[in-house]
Amino acid sequence: MYRIGKTLITEEEIKKMLTEVSDKINKDYAGCDEIFLIGVLRGALVFLADLMRLIKIPVIMDFLVVSSYGSDTESSGVVMLVKDVDADLEGKHVIIVEDLIDTGVTLRYLRNMLNTRNPASLKICTAFDKPARRKVDLTPDYVGMAIPDKFIVGYGLDVANRYRNLPEVYILEEN
Repeated sequence: MYRIGKTLITEEEIKKMLTEVSDKINKDYAGCDEIFLIGVLRGALVFLADLMRLIKIPVIMDFLVVSSYGSDTESSGVVMLVKDVDADLEGKHVIIVEDLIDTGVTLRYLRNMLNTRNPASLKICTAFDKPARRKVDLTPDYVGMAIPDKFIVGYGLDVANRYRNLPEVYILEEN
């Protein structure tokens, strides 16, 4: 059983992080007709919604659903594509938007898969990054915050599909 522990990231820190990430994206894509954001459901939904409202370039949005955790706190290491994007990505400027990158296995899989669809560019954006857990060579292009190797919940992040609705990020502790 788990319980919510101390606050790791406050609402104010999340707002500041969103501004910093969106400013970088706005600068990098200035002059582009549009960008295509692909949210990795379910966790990225909250971050994607907040981020896209701060992006000044016209946005197209779609979602992928992948699974590697089930209801556990450790990734199985096996990535299963549950739902693919519906649109053609050829020639588009694509940003994969994720809530958290730890091992990097899922994002490496998605990056490799989406690169075969010939986008004009493909970048990775994550709200939170746990580089200490990385198992593959993967460096996101946009990182909201690097965080310690703790299991976190809130702001879209969950354990067994719980706590996504919390406005701040908390460390999850075992009872």
